[in-house]
Amino acid sequence: MKSFWKNQNVVVTGGAGFLGTHVIGKLKERGCQAIEVPRSKQFDLRKEADIKKLYSKTKPTMVIHLAAIVGGIGANQKEPGRFFYDNAVMGIQLMEYARLAKIQKFVGIGTICGYPKHAAIPFREENLWDGFPEETNAPYGLAKKMLLVQSQAYRQQYGFRSIFLLPVNLYGPGDNFDLELCHVIPALIRKSIEAKEENKKEVILWGDGSPTREFLYVEDAAEAIVLAAERYDKSDPVNIGAGAEIAIKELAELIKKATGYHGRLIWDTSKPNGQPRRCLDVSRARKEFGFMAHMPLEEGLKKTIEWYESLRDKHIKLKKTRLV
Repeated sequence: MKSFWKNQNVVVTGGAGFLGTHVIGKLKERGCQAIEVPRSKQFDLRKEADIKKLYSKTKPTMVIHLAAIVGGIGANQKEPGRFFYDNAVMGIQLMEYARLAKIQKFVGIGTICGYPKHAAIPFREENLWDGFPEETNAPYGLAKKMLLVQSQAYRQQYGFRSIFLLPVNLYGPGDNFDLELCHVIPALIRKSIEAKEENKKEVILWGDGSPTREFLYVEDAAEAIVLAAERYDKSDPVNIGAGAEIAIKELAELIKKATGYHGRLIWDTSKPNGQPRRCLDVSRARKEFGFMAHMPLEEGLKKTIEWYESLRDKHIKLKKTRLV
């Protein structure tokens, strides 16, 4: 599909972020020469005037909307209003002004948090509206889900070509390891490594470890998004995942072993578990645009741990240099 990308001018919102850097890498591999990454200092994507300015300046043929305000359970509990407003207003206005600017295609990225709390396993796209999302993630999940409603309404009324993808929990090199904002895998990795270095006998983790999650390596996710942008052009949402779940307790043991930590894992049941189970039916992505995940979880965890340890080593050396 190199000929397809050669003629595209693509705006990637969130292109400097965790997923975005990998998506841009995939676009460049395919020969896309015109890629625009709006930065927040220049364009506040919550403001109409800045979105108009972005589209006027860059004149894109395609928008891949990855930008989002995200975080773990704690962050979602602390700022539900912000998580709802910022995500909703960004998506709604970006798509509306893409339509008015006659941009050829809009790729919207949703979240597995939009699924009902007690959805049947595996999550199938047709069950997306069968109930209310898990409470701690609901404002974020519903804000992103409105992008699907808008996408389908705009296709129906205006013939606007937009698609909507539902990625599962992502992980990999470049992830956010800030304990206030990060998701479960970087949190477990950081806590285990720091506990090992400080000779702590135990690490306290949230919940009881029983919930299950599905994880997708970030490079696989980027490949799925670019494939969908190339090949998919329907109003139906599409799950993006690996198609396998793992209990958080089992995941924690895997990370404990991979980081070389030998202490105990203590589960704080006064903290919320989040959604009981998460696992996607990924057959639609395979059928519609040929996507299948390739990175095994244990290998992906190893790569992520190695990246984080390398980053910490560089940071420590830099601090020592500055002290001198």
